[in-house]
Amino acid sequence: MRINRTWLGAALLMLPTFLVAMDTTALLLALPQLSADLGATGVQQLWISDGYGFLVAGMVITMGTLADRIGHRRLLVIGAAAFAVLSAVAAFATGPLTLIVARALLGVAGATLAPSTLALLTGMFRDERQRGKAIAIWAACQFTGGALGPVLAGVLLQYFWWGSVFLAAVPAMVLLALAGPVLLPEFRGDRAGRLDPVSVGLSLAAVLSMVYGIKQLTVEDERAVPAVALIVGAALGVLFVRRQLRLETPLLDLRLFRNRPFTAVIVALVFAGIAMAGTGLLVTQYLQNVLGFSPVASAVLFAPMGLGVAVGTMTAPALARRMKQTTAIAAGLAASALGGLLLVGVDGEGSLPLVMTGIAVLALGTGPLFALGTGLVVGSVPPERAGSAASMSETGNYFGGSLGFALLGVVAAVVYRSRMDGTSDSLTDAVAAGRHLPDDQGAELLHAAREAFTAGLHVTGAIAAVIFAGLAVLVLVMRPATRTAPDALSEVASS
Repeated sequence: MRINRTWLGAALLMLPTFLVAMDTTALLLALPQLSADLGATGVQQLWISDGYGFLVAGMVITMGTLADRIGHRRLLVIGAAAFAVLSAVAAFATGPLTLIVARALLGVAGATLAPSTLALLTGMFRDERQRGKAIAIWAACQFTGGALGPVLAGVLLQYFWWGSVFLAAVPAMVLLALAGPVLLPEFRGDRAGRLDPVSVGLSLAAVLSMVYGIKQLTVEDERAVPAVALIVGAALGVLFVRRQLRLETPLLDLRLFRNRPFTAVIVALVFAGIAMAGTGLLVTQYLQNVLGFSPVASAVLFAPMGLGVAVGTMTAPALARRMKQTTAIAAGLAASALGGLLLVGVDGEGSLPLVMTGIAVLALGTGPLFALGTGLVVGSVPPERAGSAASMSETGNYFGGSLGFALLGVVAAVVYRSRMDGTSDSLTDAVAAGRHLPDDQGAELLHAAREAFTAGLHVTGAIAAVIFAGLAVLVLVMRPATRTAPDALSEVASS
């Protein structure tokens, strides 16, 4: 009966994880319709789309540590209730300002969910095998939800108004808020102490400045402001680190980085996020602008990337029973490198099967990293401190994704412009310009632009392959020499 109750509680944690991830990506298709209805300007659209992610990235460290101090279940229930209310506010917003504020507050509420759910799963399953299975299911729900988000949005927008995209998460959040106190145990630290307001402010300002700078580098022609934001964010980050090393009860326990496997996993999560986000950006544009699919069709064709991660995470526990965790992670990353190389061979109208195979293999190989690596991170500390460890994992994911869009997006843009000899800045510009040219000249320009963009995809795939191969080597080199990672990490956590 106890096991059944535990897995019932775990199932309760999976549902909001799935729907919140779905809700996040679903907004991408809803943005044009809601912007037209609300009369949102271009700047307002940017904050509507990015405000949620900015606040999640900026607050996840604070929320992870706060969960350790007031209780993982308590913070999760509070966050779920707030998420349900704010989703309803966003759905019925009558102006862009209301929606921007609601989305920002949703980000704060959303920052409570991932570290709290991961921390609770770690405490609920003390058996390492069961815990690994639960975390694998959690990761599969997260990535499956993200993959199916645009598909759900397409269906909802066809029959309902844009607010239905926000309302999709409300039932799950209400269920979690009501059933959580009954089905979920509570974990909190005995010596947690108080939150340090200065550390909270430094972490929020540092993360927001750096994420903003990275994102704006990809969309702004003027580079000065994003560059200043990055410099300020880095400086604040240094101050944050120095303060954490001096505090007796820091907001973020940086002593965990003394352990080699822990550090290797965090680094791998960041760089895997870079590779996946960069290839995802290029592939979605390739499906629409080169192969000519609609946004909804492109979302469906792109689903193998999210589903591939989900399948990889679900099979990771079985791999871990046959080999060391670090070996399973490294083998998966080597498979991801192969997926990146497949994208190098993409060319022409008949390349859709190769594109879908490439992103599926690339994503499938990251499954052991996200399942076993995340389990290693949150299992590295006692259950009452798992929120802080989970926040490190989530922050690494957010930074990796943001860096991937910026860095690999810039690389692809440079390749495109060099192939076009500076006559076109982007494939979208070439498509627009081709409409105003005679048919022959327009067709020639469009053909050259598509070839140039495909070359950028090839370079991105090659870079992703190098990143994944390098990470495979890093994980193998930095694995523990004698004892298992969780045992060694526990000693570090208790020191």
